[in-house]
Amino acid sequence: MSHAAPSAPLTAARLRALHTDGYALLPGVLNPAQIAAARLAIDQLKPIHWDYQGLVDHYKCVFNRDPLWLDYLDLPGLIELAEAALGADCHVIGQTAWRCHPGFVGAELHQDYQVMALPPALLSDPAFELPMQICTAHLYLDEIDEALCPTQVIAGSHRAGRGPIAGEDHWQGRAAEPVLCRAGDVLLFRSELWHAGSRNRTPDRSRYLLQVHYARRMVAQKFSPYLHFHFNPQVLAACTPRQRRLLGEHAEAEYD
Repeated sequence: MSHAAPSAPLTAARLRALHTDGYALLPGVLNPAQIAAARLAIDQLKPIHWDYQGLVDHYKCVFNRDPLWLDYLDLPGLIELAEAALGADCHVIGQTAWRCHPGFVGAELHQDYQVMALPPALLSDPAFELPMQICTAHLYLDEIDEALCPTQVIAGSHRAGRGPIAGEDHWQGRAAEPVLCRAGDVLLFRSELWHAGSRNRTPDRSRYLLQVHYARRMVAQKFSPYLHFHFNPQVLAACTPRQRRLLGEHAEAEYD
């Protein structure tokens, strides 16, 4: 069984971390059975459309392949924080599974999405709270040490107002630091944060990772293969009401 939902003060503290640091690390979100089930399911995935295999195996829209993946969309502790950050009507814009094998080279320091350009003076004002539009959750299915592809983050860099330029590896004197954690921990970070992947320097271990991308209601869902995408009826039949909302079943709004 999953842990119970966190207290309101704990969620509020994690929300403050998203505003001040750009990320929050949630310990022990997944239990051993959930970790084992996700790893086994990743081993059984086959590539479709834009999926690929090699030194890294990457699979998109896994929520639509088997009802098993639904419970990883609204995990206690994680979903409360996503809703606090992005609104009670937020939804999922992606769920991807990864296997990064020995020799894998991670992504350089980058920013996923900058909503709009803002004056540097505004971003540097501690009284200004930059709203979030998209957040990504990394669900770690291995113990992450320095050798096993740790995610690198620069705390506070979401307030840079831009992404890093080629060769840039610091922001305001801060370098990227690895997120070292246990299997079952979850890192939630906002789309403006400067972050990087890193190499798999182990001789014989593959890093298993599940990502969930959450967004505000008015950020479009982009499920590949797009015009040819259809929801799996077995998945929809297994959804809870909250999971149906996360997959796009919303109340009518101004732009629908």
